[in-house]
Amino acid sequence: MIVNLTIPNNKNLKNGLYVVPTPIGNLGDITIRAIQILKNSDYILCEDTRVSKKLFDKYEIKSKLISYHKFNEKKNLNKIINLLVNKKIISLISDAGTPTISDPGNLLINECVKKNIEIIPLPGPSSVSSAISISGFSEKFFFYGFFPEKKKKLFEDLNILSNLDCSLVFFISPKKINKIIPVLKEKFIGREIVICREISKYYEEFIRSEINDLGKLDINIKGEITLVISEKKKDNKFSHLLSESDKRNISKLIHKLSIKEIIKLINKEKKISKKLIYDYCLKLKNEN
Repeated sequence: MIVNLTIPNNKNLKNGLYVVPTPIGNLGDITIRAIQILKNSDYILCEDTRVSKKLFDKYEIKSKLISYHKFNEKKNLNKIINLLVNKKIISLISDAGTPTISDPGNLLINECVKKNIEIIPLPGPSSVSSAISISGFSEKFFFYGFFPEKKKKLFEDLNILSNLDCSLVFFISPKKINKIIPVLKEKFIGREIVICREISKYYEEFIRSEINDLGKLDINIKGEITLVISEKKKDNKFSHLLSESDKRNISKLIHKLSIKEIIKLINKEKKISKKLIYDYCLKLKNEN
């Protein structure tokens, strides 16, 4: 099969804003069309010109660059809109992956919508779809993005998300992964997790585990991490009710053992949902 690699003149392109995904790791993952669009853009908006330069050097992309990141997107908005109004072809990229997915860009997109400026999205690399595709979990998923910094907001959102019966996708920095593990173990007891690091790069890594069994991880601090948490697990072998005698036993043990030890003990005698035991233990602790 012969692939046409001819780069069209930008006169053959529609004027407007092109949203162009770039590789999340391996530079070979860019599409032929993306290269064509970037080469024929009057300007390219990029987060960090130093990061984008590696890609541009490899594919001999020499379009003019405009720095565009979360700290200057408001400041540069009018300048970019004026260029688009004057029929310039502009591409929006992020450091890696699909723009506006937990990256700057929505402000510009919304302004283009208001001004009736054409917006043309290109398909391409995304760590979200890549992580879901190898998870083995439900293809129905909810993408959240980065965890909030404030603890109150974090717990509020995870309380809601823990009730969704679908896969859940999060982004997190390697520096913060071990801090979030205890929270995940509390909120998503009984589920599975895949921790994806450096997707498509030489040292890519996929860690699979039951959330209950997660311990402290020894992870390289380089590269963003994508977490995929499974849908709720249904097991008909487990009882969905705590008997009165179970509740009495838990009440006796609650001040003597840890919740993990109580779950293990009760579960050894009867196949009761771990989450059910956990929730009842938590209820007793809160009452005290």
